[in-house]
Amino acid sequence: MSSEIFYKEQNIPDLSLPAEEEAVDPETAELRLTVPEDAQGERCDFFVASLSGLSRTAVSRLCEQGNVFVMGKAAKKNQKLSSGQELLVILPEPEETELIPQNIPLDIIYEDGDLIVINKPRGMVVHPAPGHPDGTLVNALLYHCGDSLSGIGGEKRPGIVHRIDMDTSGLICVAKNDAAHKGLSEQLKDHSMFRIYEAVCIGKPKEAEFTVSAPIGRHPIDRKRMAINHKNGREATTHVRVLEEYSGYSLIECRLETGRTHQIRVHMESIGHPLAGDMLYGRKKAEKGLEGQCLHARELSFVHPITGDRMSFSCPLPEYFEEFLRKIR
Repeated sequence: MSSEIFYKEQNIPDLSLPAEEEAVDPETAELRLTVPEDAQGERCDFFVASLSGLSRTAVSRLCEQGNVFVMGKAAKKNQKLSSGQELLVILPEPEETELIPQNIPLDIIYEDGDLIVINKPRGMVVHPAPGHPDGTLVNALLYHCGDSLSGIGGEKRPGIVHRIDMDTSGLICVAKNDAAHKGLSEQLKDHSMFRIYEAVCIGKPKEAEFTVSAPIGRHPIDRKRMAINHKNGREATTHVRVLEEYSGYSLIECRLETGRTHQIRVHMESIGHPLAGDMLYGRKKAEKGLEGQCLHARELSFVHPITGDRMSFSCPLPEYFEEFLRKIR
């Protein structure tokens, strides 16, 4: 898919980066998109949301405000698009917002004075970003932890050591002070923090166990996507084991040796087996019952950065995942 960003100011961060990856504060910008053949017939709000990093709610609001145009005419959010059409999205200057504590329920797996392990639900964004100014894990943690939350991760990402995508569920560890943040970050860097995911991929891999080792970097054209990038990518390794096979799908276990953005999703797409429900790297229409990739961070293991004890956590598959398995079994 082709997209271009035209900025009215100089040195503005690239708004086409996924909201989940980059917390940017862009000035007024225009987003220009061209509808590719494989997006023929898509709704306007869905298409713009899939490329802009904005939520469908935010895009719908822009349509209502008259800030989305198709071939020069104001577009409705449910307007069906045709291949080759040019879209212009006016992105107004965002209002200044401060991180505010929000009383959002958290599924806490473990907590002490130094860190907290959360079972993040599907649909929750980890930290504020364009299109997701609040309602994030960070907002919930600020309410729960108060002043103890570490700020070493940055003003918009206090305490965050590692991230999982908005539509990925499962375990995430957050530091509550700078010493814990430093220790956990070092383990993430030297690969001594172990993370195991379960996912459903499309098709049946040829081998029961295999490793995908290929560098991952930003896609050279579509800046919302990551891709196998041998020139500018960073080393990435995913160990995969097939757990069960179904008609047209497989349940797999993925162990991360590295932690690149969208690593499992990119690696599985690169071998021809994208994840079910992944409309960025897989099919353009999600399987019924899925809203995003069928991917769950099941296990997390690390050395406690203060006590030195090895800690291991696991959480069961969420209901949406189990329900999809029941349908394909």
